[in-house]
Amino acid sequence: MLDFPVWKKVWFWGVALICAALALPSLFSLANAPWPSALPNAQVNLGLDLAGGSHILLEAEKGQVAQQRIENMEESVRARFRAASPGIAIGDISRTNGRLSFMLKDASQVDAARDELVNLTTGAGLTGQRDWDIRVEDGNRFILTPTQEGLDQATSDAMDSAIEVVRKRIDALGTREPTIIRQGDARIVVQVPGLDDPDALKQLIGQTAKLEFKMVDENAAPNDVANGIAPPGDEIVPYAEGSEVGGVSAIAVKRLGGIKGDQLTNAQQSFEQQTNRPVVSITFNQQGGAKFAELTQQNVGKRFAIILDGKVLSAPSINEPILGGSAQIAGSFSVESATQLAIALRSGALPVDLTVVEERTVGPDLGADSIKKGLIAMGVGSLLVIALMVGSYGRFGIYATFALIINVLMILGIMAQIGTTLTLPGIAGFVLTIGAAVDANVLIYERIREERKRGRRVFTSVENGYKEASRAIYDANITNFIAGVLLFAFGSGPVRGFAVVLIIGLFTSVFTGVAMTRMWVAGWLRAKRPADLTI
Repeated sequence: MLDFPVWKKVWFWGVALICAALALPSLFSLANAPWPSALPNAQVNLGLDLAGGSHILLEAEKGQVAQQRIENMEESVRARFRAASPGIAIGDISRTNGRLSFMLKDASQVDAARDELVNLTTGAGLTGQRDWDIRVEDGNRFILTPTQEGLDQATSDAMDSAIEVVRKRIDALGTREPTIIRQGDARIVVQVPGLDDPDALKQLIGQTAKLEFKMVDENAAPNDVANGIAPPGDEIVPYAEGSEVGGVSAIAVKRLGGIKGDQLTNAQQSFEQQTNRPVVSITFNQQGGAKFAELTQQNVGKRFAIILDGKVLSAPSINEPILGGSAQIAGSFSVESATQLAIALRSGALPVDLTVVEERTVGPDLGADSIKKGLIAMGVGSLLVIALMVGSYGRFGIYATFALIINVLMILGIMAQIGTTLTLPGIAGFVLTIGAAVDANVLIYERIREERKRGRRVFTSVENGYKEASRAIYDANITNFIAGVLLFAFGSGPVRGFAVVLIIGLFTSVFTGVAMTRMWVAGWLRAKRPADLTI
């Protein structure tokens, strides 16, 4: 075990030096010293508690999920019945009281309609229940009610989608290592370290960005629209602030048959050529572009409303068919608001509105104080450990000290390279690692002492010491590794930060404390051939 060929020495030193070099940008940054821009500069990300930043708690409106399910079911029922052969005509449709009801114009089609509706329902997760309850009353009236199991499943799916949308929007800001986790059934925790403008973040992730293009009902009576009375098949939609035209605050649009913005492939802030005002240029995918072209071809000379989050941005006339799948969204935008809208549209619409229910800002001064105290703790702890090791084991203690220093640098370098986040509990994990890192050396050195007391020769004592102690070291680190993995898998935020430092530290401490110190001890023994050991 004390035989180290050249290739193995090169391998050990190469791994250690490369990992240690990767830590240098982080050390320069912590010391506020300049780092050459020409060199790689991957640094350890500091968490919210160290770098400062924003903590926002978002809550979804669960009632909106139920309402959206009913609206989507109405569109699905209409499309399904139109495509049926023969077609199924319906009338007297209602979406009140949390359910969808409609009457068949031909009562003889009840069985055919039921078969079509059953195909629109699915199982709700693993509950064994359907997501919709279908009843027939008075011979030809269908009543579709979403089941609680279906609503719970829809809410869960909406929250999963909302987390992905929020993550995409925050990533678009160029922010590193945000924490976005689900809390309970309908809440999302967002923590963004180092964010300079928390209000912009709140505005961006709180915007639903549901984009719709709907035809304006030119025949709606202005007085009815002003009083909020929608003609059959229409809905009244208010203008966004600053977008009103001629003192009109709302317009009537066709409730069905428009185009939704979920088929966008790109959205960019740009400027209108004639007025140089900020606008958002959008591009549809092939299917969306075909729908948009068809809509504009069939309605030349009419107006269509561009609706964002339930408010009309503008209602221009279609002067000619808009082909090519591209369009511009105009409104009372600034460059900043147009850029934020473009980011929101690129990220996709939130499946449900999110409301900020809690907001906290952590100042960078508090984080800097935490870093300072953490570094002091690490420095004091390191000095005490080094003094104890050198005083107790002499030359072998010096080997353990070098291994400890390389171990700390390797942890920092690996964390910087894989882009993990260092939090306040992570610093605690660092300090803990310093103590745990020398445990392996203590076990080995004590074992060597025992071997010498038994009268074994120097080489045999060292070889047996490393061999026998390594088993206990590996067993202990395996159990710690399992604990760290469980912390990472089931923990969140700072707990996961602690787990990351712990797991990385386990590997690096075994590498430096066992493998590298054995290489150094073996080299010294072969070079000096001592007759006895002072350990």
